[in-house]
Amino acid sequence: MPKPINIHWFRQDLRLYDNPALTAACASGHVLPIYILDDDNAGEFAMGGANRWWLHHSLQSLNKRLKGRLRLYRGEAQSILKRLVQEHPIQAVYWNRCYEPWRIVRDKSIKGRLEALGVSVKSFNGSLLWEPWQVLKKDRTPYRVFTPFYRRGCLGSSPPREPLPESKLRISTGDFGGVSLEDLSLLPRIPWHQQLEAHWTIGEAGAQARLRDFIHEGLNDYKEGRNFPAKGNTSRLSPHLHFGEISPNQVWHVVKRSGDGDNEDCLLSELGWREFSYSLLYHFPALPHKNWQDKFDRFPWSRAKKALQKWQRGMTGYPIVDAGMRELWQTGTMHNRVRMIVGSFLVKNLLLHWHHGEAWFWDCLVDADLASNSASWQWVAGCGADAAPYFRIFNPITQGEKFDLKGIYTRRFVPELAGLPDKFLYKPWEAPSEVLKAAGIKLGITYPRPIIDLKTSRERALAAYKSL
Repeated sequence: MPKPINIHWFRQDLRLYDNPALTAACASGHVLPIYILDDDNAGEFAMGGANRWWLHHSLQSLNKRLKGRLRLYRGEAQSILKRLVQEHPIQAVYWNRCYEPWRIVRDKSIKGRLEALGVSVKSFNGSLLWEPWQVLKKDRTPYRVFTPFYRRGCLGSSPPREPLPESKLRISTGDFGGVSLEDLSLLPRIPWHQQLEAHWTIGEAGAQARLRDFIHEGLNDYKEGRNFPAKGNTSRLSPHLHFGEISPNQVWHVVKRSGDGDNEDCLLSELGWREFSYSLLYHFPALPHKNWQDKFDRFPWSRAKKALQKWQRGMTGYPIVDAGMRELWQTGTMHNRVRMIVGSFLVKNLLLHWHHGEAWFWDCLVDADLASNSASWQWVAGCGADAAPYFRIFNPITQGEKFDLKGIYTRRFVPELAGLPDKFLYKPWEAPSEVLKAAGIKLGITYPRPIIDLKTSRERALAAYKSL
């Protein structure tokens, strides 16, 4: 008789260490490790270009660790799993839970169908520190404000579990079908992604190395240093966390053991923001589409397509904004402080709907995540949960002067302004003609003039807000 097989369905848990579902599958017998690219069910939430590029290399790395025995499939997940169960002696299917609304609906359907066929389905928490249904107020309703969510709900409950050791697989052999990595067609048709490769080491080993580097080099000044884009104090772990190359439990406990006081607390609270975003998405599944605050449904958004295109290309005429948008395009990420600056500029100065920013980030960020992307854009737009007030409008001139005073970050991504003195870097239109000429700058030709006046656009935004 053929040996019973346990399927481990890799999803957003592309690792062997601290993988609860994989550990359980291994403990119960031989394992068939699979990954399914299910764009059929994802629909409008299918991964963007940068996410797909990352996934290609992450699957490649995982398959190498599995000695080439990761089975890849493309199509409707329920149909693929049903076929595998009907054609092979599958006794159980294991997976770590996902929390996007479309995945919850799909997974419930798959579980019911497989159990009807006599196959056991076992799911685990491999992506969050606390389940969304565990962190609730005393009246059993979800939190709507971050601080009590984190302080009372998260820190007031059981601490995150300790990470598990590496899973030891006995991988099933046989003809299980599948496709090649190239058949998944994850790499973009336009070779824009090639410039991303120098900035990342993708895979579980890269995630672990990144965490070690951050602990040794970035954590000691994290609380203050993370606000300055020229410094190396951000963790850059978000894409590794999104794809599950490292678990939040691993990060949590390594940081806790660092004993770095305020910096430690600040980093852990950022993990708390990630948990809060997932809680919001789980309890309010319309978050990616619907304004959290209904009054913004009546907001008089602009439809200026040309302004949107200039924002996307980093050609607004405001150097810190342009630096951020070019960093995004060239590296697949953007510094957290600059994300707030460019978001405020889009929604408040340009008066463009936050959906435009959300969509652009979805396609360009290697850490594009439905929960974080939706919650963060609503936050910066002023219409989300526990959001920054709409009338708090970031000034890109003063933000640049405060957080990139010497212009190291800005000059890196806007090199046409490199020769401009610090005094005029964030307002080149005020530089005398002889200063511009000496720096090789022709406003409107080598670098754009501002596409909008800050004072006028701020007054327009505040008037629009008052109209609600």
